[in-house]
Amino acid sequence: MPKPILNIGCKQESLSTLSLHSISSVRTIVEPMVLDKMLRRKRSNEYIKVMKQLDIGGHEVSGELYESFISAVRSEFPDVPFSNQPVGIISKCFLGAPYEVHTIDVAGSIIQHYKTSESLPPFMAKARSIAIHGGYEFIEVYIDSMRAIKADGTVSVVK
Repeated sequence: MPKPILNIGCKQESLSTLSLHSISSVRTIVEPMVLDKMLRRKRSNEYIKVMKQLDIGGHEVSGELYESFISAVRSEFPDVPFSNQPVGIISKCFLGAPYEVHTIDVAGSIIQHYKTSESLPPFMAKARSIAIHGGYEFIEVYIDSMRAIKADGTVSVVK
């Protein structure tokens, strides 16, 4: 008889009845090559559309708007473990002077517009020049790489 993949507690539960706590305590490991392939997939038009709406809210962004961005990220990567999803997203800001770029800090629940003279958090700083001059809609920042997304959804990997 085959062994169950998930052995949570003594009683058998279906995945639909597992609590959020049980699921979050199960650590998902994806082979590096499989993960790389998943993250290289062309991004959907819906995802790109949502990410381009960041400037619509102006300098101040509501909690509702932030949730729509986070929901779009989660929907775009349903098969990618949370720990391997983007930690942030950066793109050129079109609010006008003095703003240059804006960021979405996925882990810290922060959307911020940065002026030309302001420093970005260290994990986002490396993507700033690509966001401003690279011809990409936005840059997804990961722990170990960046993925630059073009308007047609194609992905370029920057390590």
